[in-house]
Amino acid sequence: MRKLERKDIHGPRLYEPMRDDLRKHIIALKRHRRVAVGPQVTIVFENRATMIFQIEEMLRAEKIEDDEKIEGEIDVYNSLLPSANELAATLFVEVTEPAQIRPTLERLVGIDEHVFLEVGGDLVPASFEAGRSTEEKISSVQYVRWKLTPASAEAIRGERVPLRVIIDHPAYHHAVELSVETRHELARDLE
Repeated sequence: MRKLERKDIHGPRLYEPMRDDLRKHIIALKRHRRVAVGPQVTIVFENRATMIFQIEEMLRAEKIEDDEKIEGEIDVYNSLLPSANELAATLFVEVTEPAQIRPTLERLVGIDEHVFLEVGGDLVPASFEAGRSTEEKISSVQYVRWKLTPASAEAIRGERVPLRVIIDHPAYHHAVELSVETRHELARDLE
């Protein structure tokens, strides 16, 4: 996936008038990129459009106009974009009850060893961004990627095989088959 450049980012002043339209577009786009894996984990497969939106929203919220700081944000988000034969996603542990946040995040320690993408029967382990977990708890937001073999990437591009996300953590065991629409989005990501 082509990395982002400064020309891809408008910045707060230029972004504000187009914000509503871009938000509507991203909400529609994420409809097929967001996958619930059981009741507490959601995965959003990321691409250039979702990253541009995140950067624009970050710059808007922080009122960042300085080109050097904008370049810094672009660098951070570029590190989250998938490379060739990779898929990338943000994994959210969703807990709505404040009293359950800490126990849930403690219970899911080690989840980084238990998330897979099943491509036509082959299991591809997720690789988690370092620094988002300790031996006591995990962050509720994790950045993950799946490095695919050329054959697996081609199978996804050809949309010939079923795809599933599997979490087989001892305290959280769920799997979901990806919809045709989601599979199509992932195939486009691998072009």
